[in-house]
Amino acid sequence: MSTRFSLASLILLLALLFAGAAQAVKPDEVLADPALEARARLLSEGLRCMVCQNQSIDESDADLARDLRILVRQRLVAGDTDQQVMDYIVSRYGEFVLLKPRFSPRNALLWGTPVLLLLVGGIFIVLTTRSHRSLATKALSAEEQAALDKMLSD
Repeated sequence: MSTRFSLASLILLLALLFAGAAQAVKPDEVLADPALEARARLLSEGLRCMVCQNQSIDESDADLARDLRILVRQRLVAGDTDQQVMDYIVSRYGEFVLLKPRFSPRNALLWGTPVLLLLVGGIFIVLTTRSHRSLATKALSAEEQAALDKMLSD
């Protein structure tokens, strides 16, 4: 009896864990054409919920996410390609709406600046260390040694 109870509890727990994402898309949003619905779900997984910010619009229950899901489906029904739908959404909401941002010179600068700063800092440290090392190892000339000896004896 206890094994049966724990198995039922485990199944209930798993059902509750996975129920959130399944309930985000409401039945009235689902398209009749399974191919278009599959495309809409795939596109929705790549768009960020602007309210939740750590969820896709496919997973979010926010009103804005619902509006975006409906907008994606409307654009697909209108005959837009996947790329046209994504371009339309990005033109309205900015690149932040994409969970995986597109490559652009601005993004490259954003990701490349820390690497560039580390490289410049490393070069500075190496050059500074070399110049201090060369100054520390230079021996005194005979004239300098004589002048030093004279100052110390006085």
